[in-house]
This record gives sequence, C-alpha cells and structure tokens, in this order.
Amino acid sequence: MKKTILLSTMFLGSLAFAQKAPVVGGDKDAHGCIGSAGYTYSQIKKDCVRTFEQKIKLTEVAPKESYTSIAAVIFSKDMKKAEVFVKDAGERSIILTRAGGKAKAWKKDGYVLVPYKKNGYQLKKDNIVIYQ
Repeated sequence: MKKTILLSTMFLGSLAFAQKAPVVGGDKDAHGCIGSAGYTYSQIKKDCVRTFEQKIKLTEVAPKESYTSIAAVIFSKDMKKAEVFVKDAGERSIILTRAGGKAKAWKKDGYVLVPYKKNGYQLKKDNIVIYQ
C-alpha cells in the first residue's frame, strides 16, 4: 500500500512539473501569419506571404556572416510602392515609394530600389549597393 501511494505521488508530481509541448502553428502574429511555417505579413498584399516564394529576390552583395541572405520585393499593382523584406530592417518590411512621375526609383529612409540590368533590381542603403 505504501509503495502504491509513493508511486502515485511521484507520478502526479512529475505531471505537475512536465512542460507542455508547443502547439504546432501556435506562433501566429497579430495578422494571423504563422512564422514557423515561413509566413510573414505583407502590407502591400494585405495577406500572409512566404518571402522565399516571391518572384523578385535579391541576393546580399557583401555578407558579413558566413552565409548570404536574400531580400524579397513585392510591388503594388500600380508600381508606385515597393515592399522590401530585408533582414537588417527593424520592421518586418520597408515600404518604398516611387519618386514622382516616371521615375524608376523607389525610396525611403536611405533605402533606394532601382532597376538593374535587364530584369533585375538593386537595393541601396545610403548609396551603397546591399542587394542585387
């Protein structure tokens, strides 16, 4: 009888200290995007997107780490705004605005996105190319 009580106490005690397993998909952000599944919120699309699945991807020019990061670009339908997802931005993305008329540059806070070669783009920060 004493053994049964002792074993029951030990079992119940271990349950009290057991950690709950994380719920899959339990890491939704304020917009309902699941980060662990690779989703982040796009201000332009007003929806959750996977940046690595976007058509326009830029590669880091001079990586500081042993790996190269990718920046994704999403344009608004009217091409007046460009949303750029970069690792060093304090926010999840940066919204760049095209400078008037037929200008081919999108700008904000030292970031400038310009066409590069045939179908590519360059992202500059303070006049230094950081992605292309």
